[in-house]
Amino acid sequence: MLTTPAVTLIAADTFAPDEAFLLSRAELDTRRPPALHGQDFHELLWVQNGSVRLHTPTGKQDLTEGDLLFLSPHQLHGLQGRGAAPIVVSLMIRPGVIRAIGKRHDELDGIAFWTGCDQPHVTHRDMHQLAALNQAALRLERAPRRKLYLEAFLLPLLTALDRRPEGMTQDAPDWLVAACAAARAPEVFRHGAAGFVAACGRAHPHVSRTMRRHMGITPSDYVNGLRMDHAARLLTGTSDPLAEIAAACGLPNLSHFHKLFLAHHGETPQRYRRLRQRHLIQPRP
Repeated sequence: MLTTPAVTLIAADTFAPDEAFLLSRAELDTRRPPALHGQDFHELLWVQNGSVRLHTPTGKQDLTEGDLLFLSPHQLHGLQGRGAAPIVVSLMIRPGVIRAIGKRHDELDGIAFWTGCDQPHVTHRDMHQLAALNQAALRLERAPRRKLYLEAFLLPLLTALDRRPEGMTQDAPDWLVAACAAARAPEVFRHGAAGFVAACGRAHPHVSRTMRRHMGITPSDYVNGLRMDHAARLLTGTSDPLAEIAAACGLPNLSHFHKLFLAHHGETPQRYRRLRQRHLIQPRP
């Protein structure tokens, strides 16, 4: 097992004084790294093609195309290409930038660079997400190496990552975190608790027990909250009739929709729309 760093990369030797980031692509050597290396800056790295083996002081992990690796300062690691044409994209970020972003956005706690773990954080982008990420990287590559353009690249990526819903315990299983993220899509929450359980890929009783233990609510509670948030957006962003909005939330029973909305938002749908739609744009005394 590799434990001792042969090289420590230093920001002062890596970045020019006016650079907030560096972006590079590389085809990796397939030989096992002779030692781990460290660095005093953050790095976002993703596998663009092929497979990569990540070596850390605690062992090794195989990464495939679409895997993202968030490296924080002083996390020892080494990379080894696997198979044909293993290509990675590396975004190296000047010290202080990530810390400043985290201070401004509490919602980032627990994801990406802000997991609080000693080990690098790994997540995955599917084929379409990876294509969008590569396009965004091309735009960043052509941009000035300033913090404004770096943040314009990072924030859409960070907001798209799965995150723990408010109130979920830190030891909740990954499958529950992923299902909660998937359930934000209308094609999932329209099917109610059954849609959520299907996204979990577990038996309904097991999902219910796990959710109560880690969130204190039932699948129906969670899904209905998502439905009512979606309804609120439709009420302020469209002129659709209430019946259509209720149906779009998977609630064809208008009376039940009214009851859920009032319980969730403390107002009827009609009043919610009236106060937040035209009144905010054309207020009347």
